Amino acid sequence: MTDKHGDTRAPPALEQDPHGVSDAEGRRLERSIGREVRACREKLGITISELAKASRISAGMLSKIENGQTSPSLSTLQALARALNVPVTALFKGFDEERDAVHVKAGQGLTIERRGTRAGHQYQLLGHTPNGPLVVEPYLIKLTEKSDVFPIFQHAGLEFIYMLEGEVVYRHGAQTYTLRPGDSLYFDADAPHGPEELKQLPITFLSVITYNRHS
Repeated sequence: MTDKHGDTRAPPALEQDPHGVSDAEGRRLERSIGREVRACREKLGITISELAKASRISAGMLSKIENGQTSPSLSTLQALARALNVPVTALFKGFDEERDAVHVKAGQGLTIERRGTRAGHQYQLLGHTPNGPLVVEPYLIKLTEKSDVFPIFQHAGLEFIYMLEGEVVYRHGAQTYTLRPGDSLYFDADAPHGPEELKQLPITFLSVITYNRHS
């Protein structure tokens, strides 16, 4: 991420409230995640120190998370979920049980770091499904700077891409596709895929990933 002065820095763990609402609700989300982490840990019968060691997170940071005093990054939540043997979405369970829908206002999605994230590559998670057998992860992806090397993604499930702005050559397996506004690509995400050439910047597209929660 590059600020107005040209400084490149990593995006904050929770740059904005993931549901585009007030700071108070953002704090409620932090407390809800903390309660779920503690409940999962106690269900396993392990201490904070043991979970900290298993997840490679400091005991002090873990204590702050459990007490709702900090906003954990997605990578931290993933590490905790692996150590607790639960899906990441389980940590949002308590928060989302209180609502039937997730409303995200323009520009207020959860800014996250994915493998290969770099300056000029922004990923915003627009919602999540905490329950049910099917996981749906909608992302708004913006590419604003040229890059010589692109990350190659490969994961379970299916992915749908819909181009909103710019032009990109996108690779899926051995094939490449030139995508312009209005174009879409639907594919098996188990094959290597990712942008191969940024033809016209800025590039913005919607990516929706679906997979079986227990796969």
